Amino acid sequence: MTAAAATAAAAETAALSAGRTFSARAMEAGSEQAAAAADPGPAAPPSGSRGLGGVGSAEALAVLGAVGRRLLWLLPVYLAGRAGLSLGFVVAGVALYMGWKGRRLGKERSLRMAGLLLSDEEGAVSSGGLGRSLGKSDLPAWVSFHEVEKVEWLNKILAQAWPFFGRYMEKLLVENITPNIRASNSHLQTFTFSKVDMGEKPLKILGVKVHNGMNKKQILLDLTVSYVGDVQIDVEVKKYFCKAGVKGMQLHGMLRVILEPLIADIPIVGAVTVFFIRRPTLDINWTGFTNLLDIPGLSSVSDTMIMDSIASFLVLPNRLLIPLIPDLHEAAELRSPVPRGVVRVYLIEAKDLQSKDKYIKGMIEGKSDPYAVVRVGTQLFTSKVIDEDLNPTWNEMYEFIVHEVPGQELEVELFDKDPDQDDFLGRMKLDLGEVSRACVLEEWFPLQDGGRARVHLRLEWLTLMSDSSKLDQVLQRNKTISSKPEPPSAAILVVYLDKAQELPLKKSSKEPNPVVQLSIQDVTRESKVVYNTVSPIWDDAFRFFLQNPAKEDIDIQVKDDNRQTTLGSVTISLSRLLSADNLTLDQGFQLENSGPNSRIYMKLIMRVLYLDAPEGCLIPRPCPPGHLNVTESAYLGSSVDKSPRPLTASPDAQFGTENVIRIHLLEAENLIAKDNFMGGMIKGKSDPYVKVRLGGQRFRSRVIKEELNPRWSEIYEVIVNDVPGQEVEFDLYDKDVDKDDFLGRCKIPLRRALTCKFVDEWLPLEDVKSGRLHVKLECLPPIPSAAELEQVLLVNSLIQTPKSEELSSALLSVFLDRAAELPLRKGSKPPNPYASLSVRGTSYKTKVASQTADPIWDEAFSFFIKRPHTESLELQVKDDGHIVGMLSLPLSQLLAAEGLVLDRWFPLSNSGPGSQILMRVQLGVLISQHSGVEALNNVAGEENGEGSQKGSETELCIREDGDSGSTQELRQRMPYAHSHSELSDSPLGQLRLTVWYHMDARKLVAIVHACRNLKSSTKDFPDLYVSLILLPDKSRVTKRKTTLRKKTLNPEFNEKFEWDLPLEEAQRRKLEAYIKNGASFMSRPEAIGKVHLDLSQMDLTQGAAQWYDLKDDKSST
Repeated sequence: MTAAAATAAAAETAALSAGRTFSARAMEAGSEQAAAAADPGPAAPPSGSRGLGGVGSAEALAVLGAVGRRLLWLLPVYLAGRAGLSLGFVVAGVALYMGWKGRRLGKERSLRMAGLLLSDEEGAVSSGGLGRSLGKSDLPAWVSFHEVEKVEWLNKILAQAWPFFGRYMEKLLVENITPNIRASNSHLQTFTFSKVDMGEKPLKILGVKVHNGMNKKQILLDLTVSYVGDVQIDVEVKKYFCKAGVKGMQLHGMLRVILEPLIADIPIVGAVTVFFIRRPTLDINWTGFTNLLDIPGLSSVSDTMIMDSIASFLVLPNRLLIPLIPDLHEAAELRSPVPRGVVRVYLIEAKDLQSKDKYIKGMIEGKSDPYAVVRVGTQLFTSKVIDEDLNPTWNEMYEFIVHEVPGQELEVELFDKDPDQDDFLGRMKLDLGEVSRACVLEEWFPLQDGGRARVHLRLEWLTLMSDSSKLDQVLQRNKTISSKPEPPSAAILVVYLDKAQELPLKKSSKEPNPVVQLSIQDVTRESKVVYNTVSPIWDDAFRFFLQNPAKEDIDIQVKDDNRQTTLGSVTISLSRLLSADNLTLDQGFQLENSGPNSRIYMKLIMRVLYLDAPEGCLIPRPCPPGHLNVTESAYLGSSVDKSPRPLTASPDAQFGTENVIRIHLLEAENLIAKDNFMGGMIKGKSDPYVKVRLGGQRFRSRVIKEELNPRWSEIYEVIVNDVPGQEVEFDLYDKDVDKDDFLGRCKIPLRRALTCKFVDEWLPLEDVKSGRLHVKLECLPPIPSAAELEQVLLVNSLIQTPKSEELSSALLSVFLDRAAELPLRKGSKPPNPYASLSVRGTSYKTKVASQTADPIWDEAFSFFIKRPHTESLELQVKDDGHIVGMLSLPLSQLLAAEGLVLDRWFPLSNSGPGSQILMRVQLGVLISQHSGVEALNNVAGEENGEGSQKGSETELCIREDGDSGSTQELRQRMPYAHSHSELSDSPLGQLRLTVWYHMDARKLVAIVHACRNLKSSTKDFPDLYVSLILLPDKSRVTKRKTTLRKKTLNPEFNEKFEWDLPLEEAQRRKLEAYIKNGASFMSRPEAIGKVHLDLSQMDLTQGAAQWYDLKDDKSST
């Protein structure tokens, strides 16, 4: 269908609708006329007031208006058809309108809810439980904290004065602002404020915190302000029939007020300085033509532009100065004071970032392309993008001027670079007051909303010195710092631009519009424009970083506002400040290429950046050469002295302290039915599944079809650290074709599982009417002992569920310290080495150490280990993808080591003759104390008796039932295979079985381990298998059999079988196991012997492996 056809059809529908409306109103009017004739009431209006067919003119106009509005809606469709555009343009327009409408409704709802909250704060916070979800800084003023003062008296004053403030704003906008706007542009001659209403809801101050000022002539206040106003300001340009405006606004932030200088005269305070320490949050509800700003995409841009405008004069370093006395000499210094200090931020690396790049609708998980945004106030830097890396290394350094401490914060946000919209990876914030107290702070900071992600930062607080005595020392230290993207600074320069006098006129003898450009090397700052004067007053301030003040100049150009005409210039060597008192010059400078008396007045203040820290603070933790190479040779002695090579690795105290949380997702009850049919007339069920989240790890269960009481019996494992605030979260959904329906959520604090070690609970589902979830959480601390490993492997084989990943028996922790004497590149250039470590399918990669044959990585990694006897740690050292060294470490070496730890230098293969790597490798066995399986503490003792064959160890491979060809096997080493313990005089031999009931999965489990000392009726060795039958039912449903073991009388099977049935029914069954010879293809398999077990006589809740004597197949039990 084309747009023109759609237009015709829609127009016909609108006409029919309008006709029906017209007829209905005409009939209504006719009935009213008849009623009026029958009722001898007041006189009817003159007949001339009636229109066509007796219908009043008002009704006729209303009908015509309805028809016009409907046709107006069709105008875009008609225009698209006339232009020959496809229907897609119309659909896109409708989608854009719906997005705009949704944004509008969301803003109105947000303003309405915020207004209700502020109108009754105490009731809303107390009764609704909202107070528990609010941070300290978000709570209203009636909530008391010892450092925050309540100011309800001030709020009452504001409420009383607010109407008069509204009148003042109306007078200001109409009488002062309007003429200025009209004069600024000829197209705005008809501009007017058609409505100015500041509303009835005043600004509120939620609390005031008073700080001790930096000096005795200063009072420092922090005001938490919140404005949720019903303000309405409408503007109109009548010439173009253009209307716009604002109807409702929210503004929340921390406002700092500084009262200084304090003077010994009325009004005591010389000036008030006001500014926001951090960018406030803003939400504006637009009206009229500015409604377009609520279109998705434009909305965030418009709010950002407005916030930038506010930040340009009210967010640090910008301040609003209100002088209270005339001739305030310190105005420039108060408006732009000398900074408190400089913080140097080393953005080193990040770890465990979330993967955001997914392909084929999430079926294939990629990585991320991370970059960082580092911000202090309005100062912002963006790092380079690291392609496809979840553990990126940046090695970048940034410097920020700090204006207020405490108060200002360092904020680091990480994003994944995408072609359309970048994905958020997490953020961290830190008050710079902590950095100023610590001098040097180097830590791994966890990222909020980033899962397990962390970012590695080194922060240095540089004090501002007012003399040059330490400058040479600073310059010497800066030479040892290799930084990107800019070299480190040695000083800062603050320029207070005051005024100029007697500037030359333009060529047309008109007064100029002077502007000043200040440049140091490739950095240029520009002042505001002062119009129509030869003696401008700028009263502005600028700040520059200096790398070497003794060799740099500042170039000053005074120009007309067209930037083409130069009114004068001057170049000042900054070395003059080094010899000046207090590193300050405050004077007028003669302008060159200008008038004979043209001068510019400035105040230049230099401050040297000095790391004022004790010697111990200047020694960072060992960092790789790729880590910015921050050395302290100026303080620690000659760099020629080479420290001896350590003999063991030096991990931090947190290494090897991880725990493993084993999450048992069991079942749910009474879930909500979401699959309803015929508009809800027929009730269906749901297809539930569960999403599990912990520590940045996410798991998803299988879908149970059409079940309100599903059973999953799945197990997940997560490596966790004791970080406060973590929770195990469960979200339940109903699987649908389009969008999955929400079935509820629940969560358990991780701290509880770490403390109690075991949690078994039915959790009620939140945000839904009914439903609960049964889960178990088990905390498994790694134990450095191999004595329990065989028991752990057997227990894991019993509790392993078919739908879950193979359970881990141990945790491997690796601390990679450093490498030595790696081979050089061609041309004798040092490599850029990094290491990759892998165990089975899990791999990690270290950061890259730049240009060194002796890299220091100082990184730790953890691996889940399934089968320690057969697995190995594979390590490769690479340089730009080329392997420069390898190491394969079988974990069996760890099992034989004392304390399951190896800490030493390991030689690298395929590398240089002296290439080695230093690392600490330790293994911890994961022992479950709540598996429900009998402790088999003396299994090893029983199996390794005096009569056991030496060296008798075999590999146990437990194969999942029903998949004889599967390669998924649970392997362990058991010492019982050829043991002669528990030998009997059975003439047919013995069969070893484990029979156990899995309570969580509600399944009967049988493991066929092995046979021994079997008797053969032929000279040849038989081909054997075991057949299991669960009596009394002999159907194929209850039958199981192992794979064939050829040419042996002591076969080993180690295969696992399961039957789904309740415990009560299992206890009424009998299990028969037949050992059969299947060697002949033509003949029927021959039974060598059997074992008959009456399950009612066994304790099925305890799993223990036992040897059973074989009976003749023909004998009765």
